Amino acid sequence: MNVELEQLRRLMEEQLRVTRTLKRRVAELEGARRAPLAVVGLGLRLPGGITTPEQYWTFLNSDATAHGPIPHDRPGLRAVYDPTPGKPGKSYVDHAGFLRDIAEFDSSFFGISNREAEALDPQQRLLLETSWEAMERAGIAVRRADRLNVGVFVGIMGAEYSQRFVRGADKSGVDAYYGTSGGLCFAAGRISYALGLSGPALSVDTACSSSLVALHLAAQALRNEECRYAIVAGANLLLSADLMVSLCQSMALAPDGRTKAFSADADGYGRGEGVGALVLMTLDQALREDRPVLAVLRGTAVNSDGASSGLTVPSGPAQQQVIQAALQEAGVPPEDVGYVEAHGTGTRLGDPLEVGALQAVFGQAAAARGVPLAVGSVKSRIGHLEAAAGIASLAKVVLMLRSGQIPAARTAADGPLNPLIPWADSHLVVPQQSTPWPAALPRRVAGVSAFGLSGTNAHAVLEAFEPELLPALLPHRAPAVARAPLPPVPQLLTLSAKTPSALEQLVSSVAARLPGLDAGELSAVCHTMRCGRVAFGYRVAVTGQSGADLARRLGTAPIEDTTPAFARLTLRCGAPAPTTAAAVDHLASCYPQLAGGDQHNDPAPQRLARMLTRFGLTVSTRDDPALSAGTVHLDWAGQTYPLVTADPDQTPGLLLAALAGLFRAGADLRFDVLRRPGDRIVTDLPCYPFQRRRYWIEEPADMPLAALDAEVGAPATGGGDLTESSVAESLMLELKAALRADDDLDPRQSFLEVGGDSFTAMLFIKGVEQRYQTTVPLEVVDMEAPLSVLLDSLAADIVGSSLTVARVGS
Repeated sequence: MNVELEQLRRLMEEQLRVTRTLKRRVAELEGARRAPLAVVGLGLRLPGGITTPEQYWTFLNSDATAHGPIPHDRPGLRAVYDPTPGKPGKSYVDHAGFLRDIAEFDSSFFGISNREAEALDPQQRLLLETSWEAMERAGIAVRRADRLNVGVFVGIMGAEYSQRFVRGADKSGVDAYYGTSGGLCFAAGRISYALGLSGPALSVDTACSSSLVALHLAAQALRNEECRYAIVAGANLLLSADLMVSLCQSMALAPDGRTKAFSADADGYGRGEGVGALVLMTLDQALREDRPVLAVLRGTAVNSDGASSGLTVPSGPAQQQVIQAALQEAGVPPEDVGYVEAHGTGTRLGDPLEVGALQAVFGQAAAARGVPLAVGSVKSRIGHLEAAAGIASLAKVVLMLRSGQIPAARTAADGPLNPLIPWADSHLVVPQQSTPWPAALPRRVAGVSAFGLSGTNAHAVLEAFEPELLPALLPHRAPAVARAPLPPVPQLLTLSAKTPSALEQLVSSVAARLPGLDAGELSAVCHTMRCGRVAFGYRVAVTGQSGADLARRLGTAPIEDTTPAFARLTLRCGAPAPTTAAAVDHLASCYPQLAGGDQHNDPAPQRLARMLTRFGLTVSTRDDPALSAGTVHLDWAGQTYPLVTADPDQTPGLLLAALAGLFRAGADLRFDVLRRPGDRIVTDLPCYPFQRRRYWIEEPADMPLAALDAEVGAPATGGGDLTESSVAESLMLELKAALRADDDLDPRQSFLEVGGDSFTAMLFIKGVEQRYQTTVPLEVVDMEAPLSVLLDSLAADIVGSSLTVARVGS
């Protein structure tokens, strides 16, 4: 009997262990499905000349609006304007929220030829720029060859620029770029291609909710581990009169072109342009990588109006359901939400329905806590950005949560609130002045709504990142351990760009930020520029003790034109001495990550060599009797850098000076090992200064577009003997014409790097074949070889085939 009881006891203990394991695993899976996500980067182009998050926040805290007349480079929109509503084929709107300089683009930075850039939808151009800036602000260096595991999710609903390639029956303007320049799928695909990303790439069109639905899909992909980072973007430009006329025919637009959300004089929405991108990752991973957490995304939800009273008519019950679903996904009760960025289009039907849905979800909780729910809509300030509206709203809420301020959603000049909304019976308020987040609320939580004209609705719940809330957000995460302060060290600042002019701009803007920074701030800035930015060919590197010191040295530092260098390094060591070990020990104490798992029993030169390998360098050591005892020098590519002297305290500065020299000479260095505890990514540093030029095809006129291949393929003229050098020069000119390049091509760059692709390769080969009466297979164009190698090889083949033909003919 005792044996049976013992067996039963063991069986019950085993069952209990299995049950606990299963419960723990279920909790882990449930936690992963609802894992909090971090917003770590933002890039913006919004009406009113807003190009940075800082400018956006300043704008939101002002009384300004960003509406203006139709720009002169939109003749189609201007031509259909007639102030009389209802006229067939006419638009009664001549104001909207327009972007500035949408024709400007830095094509060479993204490896796009002038020919393709001119055909490329400006939405795609701006998406490339804002995505790059969002990644830089997140401190994620995008090296194309790395194929970072980044997903791209873009909200976009129109491609009006491509309409100008077709002029009635004349299709001569339709070339190989017609599809890729305007197809919506390429908005996401081009970002992945240009930045070399390996995660899913999706373009989403659900009309006005497109970019918030893109956020929902990105959140799912991150939680399902389909990607490590996610770029969520939205784009909207007003380039064609067609949709403007259609919206006016349905009387959907406000005659003055301005959205007046929740106001008595709301009479339709005002349109707007905008492009933006934000970078997401799991909060846990963001903290591990020391990324800046601008806000926490708690939950998202998407649904549809379904069988409403009309295809484009909003549904109050559907709006309630999507908000409730997002709150449930987030694990956030309604009473915790202090603000909702509403869809708020300023229409007589839409605003009352939305306020009713918000009251149904939040009203009782707001009444119980005694703090009304604040509601606003940025559409009143910048217009309704349609497919990009969600990005503008998200960016606003992220900035609000970070600052703890709720900007005014309306001013006294906006007049009374909409009388069709029972404000007195609701527990909602539309702020008329900027106020702090209500102190009575224990957390800063906000919602964002977007309701598509298609019937697709989306809602997102975000929360301010506050370290004291981490145990609730990430219960498995171990608390941070306090560390003893490290010895003070000099600073190394590295800057680079693709052109000298861009680097000059970057140097100037960064230098202006440095004076006045304390030691911790300066260390964070230098860490950000070293590790959060890509190293390009033109470089500057300086060392110094203070921000003012670095700024002064930047002002006189020469710009170096470098090529990647892979030479081996040699440590020349004098006779062993105690100072050598002391110097290496001091270096390890200053940079804990540099020391790694170093063995202190090893000879000091070997330890120092191992430290250098952690920068990605190949290092060998040798004894040098000519050096003083205890001295160590680093030799590389004909340069000598002292690393260890009689004073061990000088070693950190000497190492940084050597690294600066290596960086300027073209070495690809892994600077992350210099990171010290407390170094963080600074989000508001200057981003890459794109060198823009105008790429613009005017709207259709009477004259047909010239055929694209008219510029190339002219038969050879003149006589003379063919030489490989003369043919190579001719081929370079032929390639320049195919790319429509203004400047001479850099022979060190590859066909891809100068903007070549399969289409321009075909044009180039066609021109070569006609000029030299020969056949050039497309596969001989090695797109990754330097142009000098490619063209010399082709020239040799052409000259060789010409000599063979000459011999056969004789």
